[in-house]
Amino acid sequence: MSDTELPDIHTARHSCAHLMAAAVQQLWPTAKFGVGPATRNGFYYDILFPQPIGQDDLDKIETKMRELKKKKLTFDRSDVGIDEAIALMAGSDQNFKVELMNLLKEKGSTAVAKESGDDGLVAEGVDTVSLYKLGDFVDLCRGPHVHRTDRIGAFKLTQLAGAYWRGDERNPQMQRIYGLCFDTKEELEHELWRLEQVKLRDHRRLGKELQLFTFSPDVGSGLPIWLPKGTVLRDELTRLAHQEERRDGYHRVSTPIITKEQLYYRSGHLPYYKDDMYQPMDIDGEKFYLRPMNCPHHHQVYLSQPRSYRDLPLRIAEYGDVYRYEASGALSGLMRTRGFCQNDAHIYCRVDQAKDEFVRVMRLHARYYDLMGIQDYYMRLSLPDLDKLEKYVNAPDKWLAALDIIRQAMAETGLPYVEVEGEAAFYGPKIDFMIKSVIGTEYAISTNQLDFMASERFDLTYTGEDGQPHGVYVIHRAPLGSHERFTAFLIEHYAGAFPTWLAPVQIRVVPITDRTLDYARKVADFFFSADVETGSGGLRVDVDDSSERMQKKVRNAQMEKIPYVLVVGDREAEDGTVAVRLRGGRDLGTMSLDAVLDRIRGEVVSRKDVVVEE
Repeated sequence: MSDTELPDIHTARHSCAHLMAAAVQQLWPTAKFGVGPATRNGFYYDILFPQPIGQDDLDKIETKMRELKKKKLTFDRSDVGIDEAIALMAGSDQNFKVELMNLLKEKGSTAVAKESGDDGLVAEGVDTVSLYKLGDFVDLCRGPHVHRTDRIGAFKLTQLAGAYWRGDERNPQMQRIYGLCFDTKEELEHELWRLEQVKLRDHRRLGKELQLFTFSPDVGSGLPIWLPKGTVLRDELTRLAHQEERRDGYHRVSTPIITKEQLYYRSGHLPYYKDDMYQPMDIDGEKFYLRPMNCPHHHQVYLSQPRSYRDLPLRIAEYGDVYRYEASGALSGLMRTRGFCQNDAHIYCRVDQAKDEFVRVMRLHARYYDLMGIQDYYMRLSLPDLDKLEKYVNAPDKWLAALDIIRQAMAETGLPYVEVEGEAAFYGPKIDFMIKSVIGTEYAISTNQLDFMASERFDLTYTGEDGQPHGVYVIHRAPLGSHERFTAFLIEHYAGAFPTWLAPVQIRVVPITDRTLDYARKVADFFFSADVETGSGGLRVDVDDSSERMQKKVRNAQMEKIPYVLVVGDREAEDGTVAVRLRGGRDLGTMSLDAVLDRIRGEVVSRKDVVVEE
């Protein structure tokens, strides 16, 4: 590599982990080192210190790293016998490295790399390992590394965390130091800004501040309770789905949340999906399960009457509650729950209709994303690993036919997609829509699947033009995902400042004094009763009748991210007007009630938010 050529960023990040370890060794000579891999945006290293360090110590480590970087130290590699390396590390009292090399001798490099989480840990074989020397610091590592420390780029140590050695709570608890590393200072500063935005937009923090949802230990982990303001978000998303699905020819249904176990044996969920289901309950000697998905219930809708080729495609939809067991450590606010309400639908169609129906589903996604201002998204097509068909329905020809249909549909939409192997559903290939918020946080928000086995399992047939029965294809789709995950995304995407049509409270009326309190209530009634063509009839409005000063009331409304604040004093009461302020602080001046209503009505009906644009 020339002096002007930048190293691969992954290599630079891994080298930065070694630079940090070298700095730690100079500051704490008896520290013991675990593993230090590169990450998506930087690196970490697990270290056992003589005494636990604190967040303030990161500045000291970072200063020492910069000193070493300026010295242009080289990363010098040597390949040595594994027994010699074990003796060297034992002599330096690095027992974690000794343990890894003993595992290497016993299990091989692949097993050790997988167990440690460090793909740069060891050399290819088990007889020889590579060591890298950086100044006085020697580490066990496969490499590669940059040539000199001055080629590493811009870095910043960010946080401390606890980490059990090799992920086992029976082992010593080490301290994990995280850091960022980028080619340029500008890239590093942008990532630091993005991470700060992630904290500010965290849906768990905003959900509590804005009183959207809560969790109760008396109800159970992973089972969200929607508060009144959060329920508004659910209702508005449901209303949006009803309108769009009606436009696309869906019929709405409602089905039970529990089912006899026989149905899940028939569907294949108990053989393939049992670990993700709640334990059964005994009712009158029969086992019933909480449903983990709506598919088997919707198949009963299809089977409720004979179907002809003229009846297809049949599109049925339901916002259905489902329950899946998640390990406690995997739960995360609304993002990962044990109970959620899914924007589900199933399309029953002929094989010759499947491609066009899949295209229609993809375009429904695009309409939703355009409405929400989501511009950065792509599809991930999950393929089966046809060499491991014990995980999937054993029908290779049908898998290939279904994949061909999906690829044709995605090509027709022109939407970007990637393919990944081994992540398909057990009954067919699936597409996950991956979307990014305005700060670049990526979410898997919805799943769409082409199911070629349901027709056989449930005898889902139609009578063709030839008078003979034929099996249907089933498309599973959920473009808005679940209320829980999609709301979590929207909270973070909008930073809680929802567009007017979606905002839990759209208008706050603020009387300047108690003299204008009666007028403030009349103003609120005017907007509450207005004809705005919404599901609830009028606008969502309240009055701040507290004893706070007017400026504090306005500030409170802005902190609650209410789109419109209408201030009323003696002059406004006399003239029948309001002084209009937007949540961002802009003052629109005095307006008539009708003028304000026209403005807000336009935003609500079109779902285009003037407040955000301004």
